[in-house]
Amino acid sequence: MSLADTVQRGWDAFNAGDFDTLVEDYVEDMAFIMPGQTDVLEGRQAFRAALDGIAQVFPPGFEVTGLHQVEGNNEVVSVLEWKSEKIVGSQLLILFRFKGDKIYEERWFIDTEQWKSAFFV
Repeated sequence: MSLADTVQRGWDAFNAGDFDTLVEDYVEDMAFIMPGQTDVLEGRQAFRAALDGIAQVFPPGFEVTGLHQVEGNNEVVSVLEWKSEKIVGSQLLILFRFKGDKIYEERWFIDTEQWKSAFFV
């Protein structure tokens, strides 16, 4: 299985709401670096707990309109196309870094000003 397949399996689990399966592909001491790059969740259990409230993180009407993976050396970038009630269309990137076949870092790259505007007037 390729690293891109592992990431896609995670997206499939995420879309199904199967967060326990999703976190199986992460190492115990993984890091999740959130939009803005200053907030970091440390550890697979903290990441799993955060997934229970994930709906609150996305803007109203959030919808994924496209997704593809780009695989490099021990890393995969997901290019996610999205829209919401206030944003007609945009993209964000998620970097997944691997140790062997497990993810040790997930880092989101988002236009934070646009993201904020999707929530507020």
